[in-house]
Amino acid sequence: MDDLVLNWDLGTGGLLLLAAGSIALLLVLIMAFKIHAFLALMITSLLTAFAAGIPFDQLLPALRFGFDPTLGSVMLLVALGAMLGRMIETSGGARVLTDKLIGWFGEQRAAMAVGVASLLMGFPIFFDAGLVVMMPIIYAVARRLGGSLLTVAFPAALAFSSMHIFVPPHPGPVSASAILGADVGLVLVLGLVVAIPVWYVVGVLFGGWVGRRYDIGVPSILSGSEEEHRGMESNPGFGKIVFLLVLPLVLILLNTGLNMFAATTDDPDAFRAEPVVALLRTLGETPVALLITVLVSMWLLGWGMGKAGSLIEKVADSALGPIASVVLVTGAGGMFGGVLRVTGIGDAIAESLNSIGMPVIVAAFLISLIVRIAQGSATVALTTAASLMAGVVVDGGFNPVEVAAIVLATAAGSVGFSHVNDSGFWLVSKFFGLDVKTTLKTWTVAQGLMAIVGFVLSYAIYLIAGAFG
Repeated sequence: MDDLVLNWDLGTGGLLLLAAGSIALLLVLIMAFKIHAFLALMITSLLTAFAAGIPFDQLLPALRFGFDPTLGSVMLLVALGAMLGRMIETSGGARVLTDKLIGWFGEQRAAMAVGVASLLMGFPIFFDAGLVVMMPIIYAVARRLGGSLLTVAFPAALAFSSMHIFVPPHPGPVSASAILGADVGLVLVLGLVVAIPVWYVVGVLFGGWVGRRYDIGVPSILSGSEEEHRGMESNPGFGKIVFLLVLPLVLILLNTGLNMFAATTDDPDAFRAEPVVALLRTLGETPVALLITVLVSMWLLGWGMGKAGSLIEKVADSALGPIASVVLVTGAGGMFGGVLRVTGIGDAIAESLNSIGMPVIVAAFLISLIVRIAQGSATVALTTAASLMAGVVVDGGFNPVEVAAIVLATAAGSVGFSHVNDSGFWLVSKFFGLDVKTTLKTWTVAQGLMAIVGFVLSYAIYLIAGAFG
């Protein structure tokens, strides 16, 4: 959609008003008129595209610009994750793992244990994939502990989010490092220095408050029927369940490791094209890794335990129906964010802020934050801000640690205040069983706190590096 020409030029102010008006309309449709989120997002996206001056013959491509890639990626991850979760849940594996965690850490620390496990899994696994894989464990621990689901879910979800935003090899910090000329290894180390405290402050401390403040029950979205539980129940060993959770982690790490090693060779493309390397990288692609794990789970928890093939097929099929709404609403959230990106609001805001002349690290953070709020995509916000600041950073004479700190500050801005134009907002809303108002009060605030705490830590690193550099 880069060559799209709008029918009229609204300017930065007009685009901001359009974005604010479209978000307000969406909230009114969902919260006041109780229109289903999928329909409300489609209606708002269409009206926003028309109001922005997108030509009639380009309306459908503009709607599909954000919808198609979001739906394609989310559908595979959520569907495969739901199948894996249903296999673990109906076999009794989630209960086995929960009993072991509580036996080791006690009920008071069980939520923390799930959060730490998510932090470790979040190193190579994207936010949405990791969250879907962990949901049956989160649900099982929450049922066992009683109280609000959010007490367990928030530390886990924000662990995945922290790692995804701040730590290579995730695409955001890697792309920003490349654009700004930062050392990826240094960004990885300092990213952990930022990500772990951010997770503790927001995921554990704020997440604990959220759990006490909002009593949310465990959704039934990944639960099988009584018939499925009776047929699949096998009380699998603790080692089997851990293996199924670690398997996709290992496969994805293999892909990540090979890609990072390729970057150190003289000819990265030639290395990646070698047949064995290409095969191993393919096995480590997230959808393929999850597919392999689902098939292995069917053997370990089903066929290998003497379960009928028809029962396993029924369990897998029953996992897909309940997540249809999750997938469609998340895709429609991507559609809305995509329409806003097509209007050019992100570039307009970024260029306006870039001309003000504030300190580089502050400008990078604010550009990324405001672009994120305006159009929803963290990756777009991060790369937009990094691209605009690249020339200033390259010519600024900053030492390597200062450059890495600027990357992390930019990443912090890109996570801020996720709301209705972000597909991740809808993923969390549906899996946590939250209405829009509660999601705004909890998840949106948490993501904003992540941005603020992340920037403060990044700025501290920047100042220390400048003082001693």
